[in-house]
Amino acid sequence: MDRPNRRTLFLLLALMIPASAFAGDSRDEKWVATWSTSPQGPYPIGYTVGQPLMSYALPGDVAHEQSFRLIVHPSVWGESWRIRLSNNFGTAPIAIGHAYIGVQKTGSTLVPGTNRDLRFGGRRSVTIPVGAEVFSDPVELDAGRGAEALAVSLYAPGTSGAITFHAAAFTTSYISFPGTGDHTAAEKGDVYSNSTTSWYWLDGLEVRADSDTHVVVAFGDSITDGFFSTLNGEDRWANFLDRRLKAKFGSRFSVVNEAIGGNMVVAVRPAAQGCTLCDGERAFIRLDRDVFGQAGVRTVVWLEGINDIGGAGTTAAPVIEGMKTVISRVHARGLRIIGATLTPSSGTAFGFYGSAVTNAQRNLVNEFIRHGGWFDGVVDFDAATRDSANPSFLLPAFNLQSTTGGMGDFLHPSRPGFVAMANAFDLSLFR
Repeated sequence: MDRPNRRTLFLLLALMIPASAFAGDSRDEKWVATWSTSPQGPYPIGYTVGQPLMSYALPGDVAHEQSFRLIVHPSVWGESWRIRLSNNFGTAPIAIGHAYIGVQKTGSTLVPGTNRDLRFGGRRSVTIPVGAEVFSDPVELDAGRGAEALAVSLYAPGTSGAITFHAAAFTTSYISFPGTGDHTAAEKGDVYSNSTTSWYWLDGLEVRADSDTHVVVAFGDSITDGFFSTLNGEDRWANFLDRRLKAKFGSRFSVVNEAIGGNMVVAVRPAAQGCTLCDGERAFIRLDRDVFGQAGVRTVVWLEGINDIGGAGTTAAPVIEGMKTVISRVHARGLRIIGATLTPSSGTAFGFYGSAVTNAQRNLVNEFIRHGGWFDGVVDFDAATRDSANPSFLLPAFNLQSTTGGMGDFLHPSRPGFVAMANAFDLSLFR
């Protein structure tokens, strides 16, 4: 018998390999969270940062026959994607008439040929019940080299109810004028005349990735959300941690952000201070959705508690008990949780954050985080950002607004501070 040639051997080998090895549901792949944000609501409750959304873009605080082009930066890239939409805080079912996903070229304009039609159970439209979330069907999109961001376009037909959103995105997205209709398929962005620094309805993006991909959830408040980060700069401490992990271990890590400005562990901001819903649901309430609901999550990094103490006047004791509850629930899910010490806040004019009493309670919480033995590891953000000469204050270099160079608010670290926080991690904690 003649010896088979190389082409014949290749064909025989191909027949022996199961078809699933080439399919999107390969056993070597899984869905992983590659971008996420914590839903708040309803719009316009929350804190807006950067260029505000003008009232004429969403008159009456609802959408009306218009299109949204929401820009997101995935941590891990692939070829098969799906989005998650939220009506968690709506007061009526929300209709999404059409949705697309494509690669951002610049602003609201897409890279030609990349915009993909998204379906929901095979249908173009979907109605999301009050308090619910929905996933799109998977769609194939190879972004190609050099892609940095994806654009998710949503069409809101008719007049919507209250909008579930994330207030402080620190990323510019785009909205058409009311009554202009469905422009989700458009590659050019001319019709998206209004810019916003919030995300609407969209709270998650997942991608098919290697089965050993390790998802890290950055869980917390405004310091994790990115206050004083650069608009469109992707320079929150979680972004810098993501880059460090990839430089050390390759693309096996995905860091996603589940933080809300003003968020607390257990407390509620006093009504006398204004909006009590701006801070989002307390950490122990939103844990199921914002942490356990992230595909592929293995590790949580948690920085939270300064708002309980400085914003609501809570003592360290209930914060510590709340932390123990959250840690126990995380461990019950088989996940690891890294505790981050609370950064200094003396000098700020906000609430009680700058007081000596707040600093004393902060130190008690930090003592628990460092030495309580409850966390699986600790990252000492306090040590990384404090002024050694005045330990209750941020290092002066970290109290500068990164975009203007002016004085900061003594509470939120600047871009150099975020770099220092990311560099404070012992990366062996993630092995």
